[in-house]
Amino acid sequence: MDTAPLKRWRGYLFIALGTVLVLGILFVFSRTVEYSAKYGPWRDPILIISSVGVVLLAGLLTWRVYVLVRDYRAHVPGSRLAARMVGIFSALAVVPLLVVYLFALSFLTRGIDTWFTKSLGRGLVDAVALARSTLDQREQEQGHVTDDLAAALAGRSGADLLATLEAARIAAGARELSVMDRKGEVLAASPAAPIGAPADKLIADEILPRLQSGQSWSAKVPDVANQNQWVISTAASVPDTGGDWQRFVLMQRELPPEQSDFANAVLLTNNAYQDTREQSGTLKYIFSLTLTLVLLLAMLSAIFLAIRAAARLTRPVHDLIEGTRAVGKGDFATRLALPSRDEMGYLVHSFNDMTKRLRRASEEASRSRAQVEAERERLAVILAGLSTGVIVIDTAHRIVLANAAADAILGTPMERCLGIELDALDDDAPPLASFAEQVTRLLDAGGADWQEEFLLPLERVVRCACAPLVQPAGGEAGFVLVFDDITHMQKTQRDAAWGEVARRLAHEIKNPLTPIQLAAERLRRRLAGKLEGEDIELLERATHTIVQQVESLKGMVNAFSEYARAPELKLAPVDLNALVAEAAELYRAQETLASIEVEIDRTLPPVWADRGRLRQVLNNLITNALEALDGVSGPRIVVSTQHNAGPEGGSAVIMVADNGHGFDKEMLARVFEPYVTGKPRGTGLGLAIVKKIADEHGGSIEANNRPAGGAFVRVILPLAAREDAASPARGIA
Repeated sequence: MDTAPLKRWRGYLFIALGTVLVLGILFVFSRTVEYSAKYGPWRDPILIISSVGVVLLAGLLTWRVYVLVRDYRAHVPGSRLAARMVGIFSALAVVPLLVVYLFALSFLTRGIDTWFTKSLGRGLVDAVALARSTLDQREQEQGHVTDDLAAALAGRSGADLLATLEAARIAAGARELSVMDRKGEVLAASPAAPIGAPADKLIADEILPRLQSGQSWSAKVPDVANQNQWVISTAASVPDTGGDWQRFVLMQRELPPEQSDFANAVLLTNNAYQDTREQSGTLKYIFSLTLTLVLLLAMLSAIFLAIRAAARLTRPVHDLIEGTRAVGKGDFATRLALPSRDEMGYLVHSFNDMTKRLRRASEEASRSRAQVEAERERLAVILAGLSTGVIVIDTAHRIVLANAAADAILGTPMERCLGIELDALDDDAPPLASFAEQVTRLLDAGGADWQEEFLLPLERVVRCACAPLVQPAGGEAGFVLVFDDITHMQKTQRDAAWGEVARRLAHEIKNPLTPIQLAAERLRRRLAGKLEGEDIELLERATHTIVQQVESLKGMVNAFSEYARAPELKLAPVDLNALVAEAAELYRAQETLASIEVEIDRTLPPVWADRGRLRQVLNNLITNALEALDGVSGPRIVVSTQHNAGPEGGSAVIMVADNGHGFDKEMLARVFEPYVTGKPRGTGLGLAIVKKIADEHGGSIEANNRPAGGAFVRVILPLAAREDAASPARGIA
């Protein structure tokens, strides 16, 4: 169930109740100012309630501001827009309120002060004086009438007294005439009054002594029955016989209504003016407090409503931002609730429509990507199974794809080169850099379909073919480079060629050598007895030179024959440690100057090999080492064996190291080729024969210079089963 509408209407209800409550409190508070007598007791409770409301509203507003600031600092989507909107709305509400508040406060203060101007005070004083003088004049006139009536009543009594009183009352327009005795009891009255009525009902006891002494008395008081009507009461002593004041006459006459209203209005206005003047400070405080409470309630309410309105207005923006982030992360199923039917609702509807389209496009792209990935995986399987290197580059010469064979041929993991242009490849991998340089040169020359052989560092030769990739529209999408390392094939061809050359040379040279040697020896025997002196010496030197050079040629021809002849291995278990020790001891017996040391690995098992061919390997290696020590002080040769364990039986290692001059760097890559030598003497076939023997046994050979000086040659032979080891022999024989 969607509770958003319920929460929204509940918020509206709370705002409406709060507004009614605040307006009601302000209304009652204004009534207490206007009608202080009626609403005055409610002023303090209302003030306390209003203050509590202001504090609660301020606390609620503080919490909302804290939430807004927290969201702003946390970069919550929509918080910055909400903060700007709250600032704008608050400024639009607070600034006018402050202006009105200051103006109203000043206006009220000055207005209250204008109530108590000197001219108004003087006018009220004059009006009061006028009213009092009017009342005094009426009082004096009535006093004279009362005195005359008292004189007229002297000696009268009974019916005559009543008739005189009635006539005098009608003539004077009095409301009541009474004759009282010395104690203040009524003797006669007009209109008729109860005889013997208590004196306190007509005249006060404190006035009787004055009347008893013969003085007159007058007073003007509001009517008891009608407070708005003024009554003037006058009393005078009746001069009886003997000069004794035994009776009094009391006249009560109402003022005319217009004079009473005037007097009441003037007196009430003056009293109100004086009371208001005395309470002017209190009025200013009350008005200021009322305005301040109104200002605070209005300001806090305006800011609260601004925050609420900003939150409501920015809520769709927040949802849109969150939805956009979700779409950016790939969640195209995001749907936003429609907030309204206005422009923001239209934007949300457009966003939902966009996500729907994106989801469809994403699903189509996923299906296409899955098809492409399937084709790519199939292509990767095909490329991985090729022994030929394949590299795909785009039109900007950036590497797009490469197979594992390319890694092996170029000696560099091609994965780290993907997306890099051929020109930008560094020199950390010399074969790759050289390959890229030559390919770039051919592509820049405008060739898109060619075949070339590249010479790479370390004497490696690569045959490369290039073909363009064509887009369906017909344009070029890149190039495919297919290449293979033909170094081993060329070496094999070269070895075969050298073997054929050696075989032919041995055949062509070896046949005439024996006749030449025999002819020289026969010539020496025939002429030895016929020559003397220098001739015989010349003959001996010449024939000796011929025989010696023929022997040298025979050795060279034998070496050619050894290199060229097909191997006939006689495989048997061979103890390499014993064989190394025998070979070293043989060379030690020749009284050589070099120190020959042997280091053997006693864990090395027997090797299935041809003992004679392995002896030839040791002889060639030690002989080369001895020749390399010519002219070296402290010559030293170390012949060692080593057992390397492995999953298929491991391997046996024979290494001969010396501290001589080492290999030339230029010759190091070609040191195992026939007729390559850095010595003034020698045929250059020693290491070539060693390599050939190692190959015949299914092993390998490597040579390099030692960091401390000198060189080493390492022969690695597999430790395999007898049948496996015999396979190369059967294949070669």
